[in-house]
Amino acid sequence: MTTLIRTDSDHEDFRYLITFLDRELSERDGDEHSFYAQFNTVDAIKHVVVAYIKNEPVGCGSIKAFDDESVEIKRMYVSNLQRRKGVAQEILAELEQWAAELGFERCVLETGTKQPEAIALYQKLGYSIIPNYGQYAGIENSVCMQKNAV
Repeated sequence: MTTLIRTDSDHEDFRYLITFLDRELSERDGDEHSFYAQFNTVDAIKHVVVAYIKNEPVGCGSIKAFDDESVEIKRMYVSNLQRRKGVAQEILAELEQWAAELGFERCVLETGTKQPEAIALYQKLGYSIIPNYGQYAGIENSVCMQKNAV
């Protein structure tokens, strides 16, 4: 059974998990990693979800305000041993619910073409591909997506 907690970016288990996320993204993105890393700082993120199985941290995600109506999903990660078990779906649902509670109408996110399983998951959960926004405009490896909040 998965237990989810709401916290912020100072939580030690969140910080622990994103070290693995950053390592994996560095391997996948190669030379492009430094470009993406600059947009993935975690200082002062107020809305973080950490997932636990048997009291072990296994996944995380966060939201931050994107504009007056939207939040951006950031730092989604599930440990390799817990993938394909629904953990990411639970984290994402919790983030979407939290966004709705905060009064946001839409969730947006950016992922990469080198993360096809992430793209498939987001599409399965109702996200649609949109034109690349902001800093991702014109970046071939980026895939931006959106979904109305719960």
